[in-house]
Amino acid sequence: MPDEGVTRRGLACLPASLIVLGGAAMADNGNIASLINAAALGDTDAVARLIGIGTPIDGRDKAGRTALLSATEGNHIETARLLIDAGADVNAKDNKQDSPYLYAGAEGRLEILRMTLKAGADLKSTNRYGGTALIPAAHHGHVDTVHELLKTDINVNHINRLGWTALMEAVILGDGGPDYIAIVQALVEGGADPGIPDAQGVLALAHARARGFREIAGILQRARGR
Repeated sequence: MPDEGVTRRGLACLPASLIVLGGAAMADNGNIASLINAAALGDTDAVARLIGIGTPIDGRDKAGRTALLSATEGNHIETARLLIDAGADVNAKDNKQDSPYLYAGAEGRLEILRMTLKAGADLKSTNRYGGTALIPAAHHGHVDTVHELLKTDINVNHINRLGWTALMEAVILGDGGPDYIAIVQALVEGGADPGIPDAQGVLALAHARARGFREIAGILQRARGR
């Protein structure tokens, strides 16, 4: 256990400005943690209070998450709205390369996604797999999210590090059901190129046929014949 007298003497040797700054930094760190926790719980009042006393709005926890990302993960719409209106960065990535915008797209947080788009979401930003928000949205079967992203200038034919486009992921990772049929149709109508193969040179049409996805195969076949 440190000697209290030594500690006090050490502090006495420091300039008062440094002691004040050190205390302020500790207070900031504590407030940042409280802000992120409040956002995770959807406690909008607590978030407003912490912002009001000057807590850094884009402060991060050990995982690199901001309060807005934490609120997005919990789908706390009003908390996210407050943070975005207060200037939170919708493109701030955590250690896993998730941002509020990318996470909202991937997980179908539609209302928050719309807010991030209005707040300047970077449509070219990519996740840890090198994919835009559209690719995991298609993968996870979020029909409304796919439609929302297709209203923007997002690159519908972006290829991730696995060699897949959003169209390819909808076919390979989907179940061929109504949601995925709707997504494939929307992607094709939005300009998705069915002629882009995967990393092994296989087309989405071939994958659809191999998996027995007759309706999706029909959509892709018609698209190739346009």
